Amino acid sequence: MPSDPLVARHVLEFPGGYTRTTGPVIGRFLTELRARRLVGVRTAEGRVLVPPLEYDPATGDPVTGEYVEVGPAGTVTASAWVREPRAAHPLDRPFAWALIRLDGADTALVHAVDAGDPRAVPPGTRVWPVWKDAPTGQITDIAYFAPEVTKIVSPVRAEYRLRAGGALRVFLEGVARGVFLGGRCPRCDQVYVPYRTSCPECGGRIGEPVELPGTGVITTFAINNLPDPRAPEVPFVSAYVLLDGADIPMIALIGDVPAHEVRQGMRVRAVWVPEEERTPSMANVRWFAPTGEPDMELS
Repeated sequence: MPSDPLVARHVLEFPGGYTRTTGPVIGRFLTELRARRLVGVRTAEGRVLVPPLEYDPATGDPVTGEYVEVGPAGTVTASAWVREPRAAHPLDRPFAWALIRLDGADTALVHAVDAGDPRAVPPGTRVWPVWKDAPTGQITDIAYFAPEVTKIVSPVRAEYRLRAGGALRVFLEGVARGVFLGGRCPRCDQVYVPYRTSCPECGGRIGEPVELPGTGVITTFAINNLPDPRAPEVPFVSAYVLLDGADIPMIALIGDVPAHEVRQGMRVRAVWVPEEERTPSMANVRWFAPTGEPDMELS
């Protein structure tokens, strides 16, 4: 009969820590780290190695002993995303292991980048070190690298008062009385609403306003599914309403009818707020509601 394989558990552990000498090159690198500086060593060919090595890996020749301060910023040349950090990892949240070529260096070192999203660390990403509070002379004195700040979120609030003048003031004064005012061009014989003092078609001057009824027809509409404080319900309909006697439609809400029953050609009338609540504002018109009349055929 088959049997389970023999398994023996082996543990290699140095409870007091494994002590080793660093040598002059790595020792210099770690000492500089303790002072929150990053250095590399120059090779005989002029390249700067970071982390520094005692021998040039390309030629095998000893390095020159000339130390060069690099960074502190650098550029990511490659990365691998860690979705589930382990206990021994430098961060307790998803991060990237990245090859980072520090400014002034010709080689890259491996370190953690706290980016929040794997898409935030493509090759070419600029990163800066985030140091621990009390450096001790280890590579972990750099807690991690973080991407450069490229955008900030600033709260913006602008408060201003709009003073209606000219044609708009005339129109809103009419709305305060519960009527719509338009303007007839004497040349084009077109009636525009809201009232304006010049014709958008020919540029001619428009004289006194003309009073229009609060009834009209829906020329086109849209069903909206996002809440709006002015809307009677959700979904609600916003539509272009061509007032009787006008030649240009105005946009308004449609109410007192299910959204799916609204249609082009539907006859509607303005539903006003009570007279005592009216102000020079389009808020005086709650919405337009169906009149019950037969639909109009739009040309």
